[in-house]
Amino acid sequence: MTDLQWPADTWLAPASLPTADGTALAVRLLPGDARPFVLIHGLASNALLWRAVALELNGRGHPVACVDLRGHGRSERPAIGHSTAAAADDLGALLTALGWQDRRPVLAGQSWGGNVVLRAAHDDSRWGGVAAVDGGWIHLGKRFASFESCWEQLAPPDMSERKPDEVMGWIAPMVADWPGGALEAIAGNLEVVDGQVRNRLSRDHHRSILHSLWADDPVDLYPGVQVPVHLIVAGTSASPDVDQAVAALPDASVSWHPQAHHDIHLQQPTVVAEHLFALLAQVEGSDL
Repeated sequence: MTDLQWPADTWLAPASLPTADGTALAVRLLPGDARPFVLIHGLASNALLWRAVALELNGRGHPVACVDLRGHGRSERPAIGHSTAAAADDLGALLTALGWQDRRPVLAGQSWGGNVVLRAAHDDSRWGGVAAVDGGWIHLGKRFASFESCWEQLAPPDMSERKPDEVMGWIAPMVADWPGGALEAIAGNLEVVDGQVRNRLSRDHHRSILHSLWADDPVDLYPGVQVPVHLIVAGTSASPDVDQAVAALPDASVSWHPQAHHDIHLQQPTVVAEHLFALLAQVEGSDL
């Protein structure tokens, strides 16, 4: 296909906010006076996938921060700090940089980002509530006896041999019936350099994060997450892990979407936004 252009990133020039080690995170900020939301993407993804959800939240007066984690999207790509724990630490620094530390934001993360936000809420009491969107219960050590076997199965594909129009021709049909902006969001996971397509997250950094998903069991965190948690589940394969999480988290609820895509926040943003508003009501009720 030759008629598909690489989509431009045209939504909200991101602010650059520092983490503890000086790494700058790219953050798309929507202003508002109500309780804030902070939205976190998954592994090898980017903040654009949260755009439609963010606009719905902001439409009811909530400030929203859509974050590119280090190494992802338009954030800096340092040599270190690529793990679930490091990403959670970055969110604590980001909360301070935003000046929202006394506003107890609701924190939502998808896929690996679900693990990140649960870790952040476990480690830092300044968050008001957590939504884990088709993630938060991921422990690859249950599926793979060794990390090498995990990496062999889950390493990202090499796009360098594909021309940009070929990659767009492959992605576009998958999101053709999704809300507007979906193709731009997926394209934000990749970049074109010297005519070649590559993942924005480097292969080494992807491997490092994947290792943390293999080594770290989120079950160990659940009892220490002392804020309301809502788990949004796409598909059915994670049912045993979700049931375990609901049983172990002190204040947890769950919604099931067996026909939804893993990127449900991109595919069904209104559904996800409504779940976040319901969680917000729990959070504000728990503050009374």
